[in-house]
Amino acid sequence: MNKTVFLESHNLKNRNGGLGVFNYELIKALSNQNLDNLSITLNNKDTASLKTEFGTQFSYKKYTSLQRHKLFRITKKYDVWHSMNQNTKVEPRIHPKKYILTVHDVNFVEEESNDLHSKVNLLFKEKINRADTIVYISNYAKQMTHQYFDTKGIEERVIYNGNTIKDFMDISELTNPFQPEKPFFFTIGDFIERKNFISIIKMMENIEDFTLIIAGNNDKSYGYFIRDYIQSHKLEGKVFLAGKISNAQKQYYLKNCTAFVFPSIREGFGLPIIEAMTFGKPVFLSTKTSLPEVGGDVAFYWEDFDPHYMKETLYAQLQNFENQRSAFEIKLKQRADSFSWDTAAKEYLTLYRH
Repeated sequence: MNKTVFLESHNLKNRNGGLGVFNYELIKALSNQNLDNLSITLNNKDTASLKTEFGTQFSYKKYTSLQRHKLFRITKKYDVWHSMNQNTKVEPRIHPKKYILTVHDVNFVEEESNDLHSKVNLLFKEKINRADTIVYISNYAKQMTHQYFDTKGIEERVIYNGNTIKDFMDISELTNPFQPEKPFFFTIGDFIERKNFISIIKMMENIEDFTLIIAGNNDKSYGYFIRDYIQSHKLEGKVFLAGKISNAQKQYYLKNCTAFVFPSIREGFGLPIIEAMTFGKPVFLSTKTSLPEVGGDVAFYWEDFDPHYMKETLYAQLQNFENQRSAFEIKLKQRADSFSWDTAAKEYLTLYRH
């Protein structure tokens, strides 16, 4: 008899965000594994496109926003319910035999409310109380969860995310929003304050021989702030906002940039770091949160965000990289290859079958 597994995966609709990428990449990797004796159901609004891609490998439940309300919770009892991120409000009406919760970060405690009796924190506590197993995407995410919440008696695992770039795309005839005349630095991410884009923009005020391209959804308050800063400081010729870009465009910028810069101050993992390493690019990260855990000893780090210090560190380490380019490129690619979605999928399947 097949074991029934429900993946609360409605977030995979947003492939421009980290949660959407996690949902999609893990599901894709699961589809490449042996799923014998498992009947896995995906929860998503666009079931048609999933059926086109995955066919009969999975069953499908059409997501509606009503599922977030207690009265309309899913009534079928599953052997395993996997809540694929810590913020989803979709829960089972009947408790499954095993409830697995994946925690990406608990940034909401520091960004929304550090009152552990606030609504957002109480909702997370409820999820912890339901969980038989908590999976963290990094040891940092586990550490921060323990700092604020009690998980005693719950099985805990760390399963790292994988590398989203398996194949290099043909970008020979690609049209890009920007074709910089100078060598450029590249970064990508959602325009939220914790990405700390402002620090590298201030650094660029002191740099003449490079430009900076920032990709990601900037149609929001932090994006407006960044745009205003660029205009008021007359940086239009140095800093370019590319907006949302395709995977092919992302690969173009990663392949052609001089370095990948990622000064985030709160990060549960940091998928773009691995993508940049795949191309053998030097990566410059902050020392905050999970980034040293992902970058390891092959990345370069900023310990603070003083613009002059950041520039000096950048230039010194770029020279270091150039002096040992071949060795660095090999180490960077090996580091990227050590993160695998197939490995992650196998570890999750072990939990489903346990």
